[in-house]
Amino acid sequence: MVEFSMANAQAFIDEDDELDEEPGEEIESAPPLNVGEEREINSNGLKKKLLKHGQGWETPEFGDEVTVHYVGILHDGTKSVSTRDKVEPFTFKLGQEKVAAGLDRGIVTMRKGEGALFTLPSETAFGSSDSDAVSSNSVVQFEVELVSWITVVDVCKDGGIIKKILEKGEMIGPPGDLDEVLVRYVVRLLDGNTVAKSSEHGVEFYVKDGHFCQALPKAIKTMRKGEKVNLLIQPQYASVDRDKDSESGVPSIPPSSILSIDLELVSFKPVINVTGDLGVLKKILKEGEGTLTADEGAAVTIRYTAKLVDGTLLEKRGFDGEDALKFITDEEQVVAGLDQAVTTMKKGEHAIVTVKPDYGFGNTEVKRDLAMVPPCSTIIFEVEMLEFTKEKDPREMNKHERIQMAQRKKEEGNLLFKNGKYQRAMKKYEKATDCINEDEHFEDDDQKIVKSLRVSCWLNGAAACLKRNYFQEAIKQCSKVLEVESCNVKALYRRAQAFMETADLHLAELDIKKALEIDPQNREVKLIQKNLKQLQAESNKRDAKLYTTMFARLSNENSSAAKRLKVEETENKNEENVGEINMC
Repeated sequence: MVEFSMANAQAFIDEDDELDEEPGEEIESAPPLNVGEEREINSNGLKKKLLKHGQGWETPEFGDEVTVHYVGILHDGTKSVSTRDKVEPFTFKLGQEKVAAGLDRGIVTMRKGEGALFTLPSETAFGSSDSDAVSSNSVVQFEVELVSWITVVDVCKDGGIIKKILEKGEMIGPPGDLDEVLVRYVVRLLDGNTVAKSSEHGVEFYVKDGHFCQALPKAIKTMRKGEKVNLLIQPQYASVDRDKDSESGVPSIPPSSILSIDLELVSFKPVINVTGDLGVLKKILKEGEGTLTADEGAAVTIRYTAKLVDGTLLEKRGFDGEDALKFITDEEQVVAGLDQAVTTMKKGEHAIVTVKPDYGFGNTEVKRDLAMVPPCSTIIFEVEMLEFTKEKDPREMNKHERIQMAQRKKEEGNLLFKNGKYQRAMKKYEKATDCINEDEHFEDDDQKIVKSLRVSCWLNGAAACLKRNYFQEAIKQCSKVLEVESCNVKALYRRAQAFMETADLHLAELDIKKALEIDPQNREVKLIQKNLKQLQAESNKRDAKLYTTMFARLSNENSSAAKRLKVEETENKNEENVGEINMC
């Protein structure tokens, strides 16, 4: 037995002496085995002796289809069964114990090309293979070489779509519902007849739209770029969408067919839902450089074309000798959809941006350089980010620069507020306070300026929130002011307005009362006090009506109960009288 094992071990080693483990972190808790070293690898007594290092770091999992050469060795050292005698290796699914009970648990520790000698506990050392059964309790060792394996995935966890990975892809993906994919495929029935085939170039479609059968998008969403797979599809996922069928030219597939599809994900273009409501979609044609994006407040330079959905060219910049477009993001210098999409782009990125009317020109007709934009038009922009300069981060500034930045942002916010652009004004005030946040220590001379700036931005921010009906945020902004200036009449006034809108009339009354104590002649506070009294009167009327209704209902219920009780008493007396008559 020893002579046979060592000879085969030497054969394994000599086959590829230069192969060694690739450098990297060892995931197993125990140190890796050296060639010739043996170790017990599980609690059931299974031992593994390494005969030859494998390649890479991946190992198969239960459910995968593995291809192995194996040699069974009896107690006396003689060979019992061997795939090497048949030349062809043996392929089976891990977890079904097709060679020997317990051996699968050893194979899942192996890497591609690895050779190992496994010693099985005697109570589990017997085979269950249909073709190469080994007599019970006879084989105690197996020399195994893991030739290769195919990863098998149950896509829907119900056996309806079984995916075998024939060739792994790049570490890019998987695609999402919105992404546009390019795939190649061949569709066969179980008898081997081909019923559909893509062109050599492949077929391009959006994942959410699917392609002739529902199994394709489900499988594609588990794949990476360049991955090649075989899909075994049961009838519930193989039914053909007749509309897509006719569009794609795919022949009709017999009902209740089981399909075998060889599928390759050639590439895909990521599509980003920029606004979260599908109002602005960005399809990336070419990835940009690095990780930095333009974001809000960046000075950007782009070239682009703008078209209607029917292909009508509206305008173009940066082509045929024309200057590229330069603008500051988040300054409403371009339509909102393009503005927001550009803030997500990297330098060198090339993308198609689809802008729905709400983020474009709305329901008005607009004249552009080359054509008119009809009302309610979707605009298709093809954009390339040439360069951008990000707005300086407050953390990169000294204290004097921060104060200057805060003052500038406040002034920009005030201008936006005057123009009725309250949402953007709120952002400016927020950026101003970020520059001079309360965690930062400023010198005494600067501290007065900083405090005044903060209070002003909070108050103006509260006013913008009231305009946008963000009442809770208005309360929060005013409360910040009152924490540092408890007698600020404007903060009390605006917080009282917000409390009235949220029906917190008692809290509104307290703020108004305090504001009038500080400034008894304030006309604005007196006006909302009058409005508050009216609201309180209306509230009292509603309450009185509610209570009246409740008491009336309660009174009716009591009256009904009294009537029922009187009827019951009368009925009881009548029964007693009848009883007395019967007795007589």
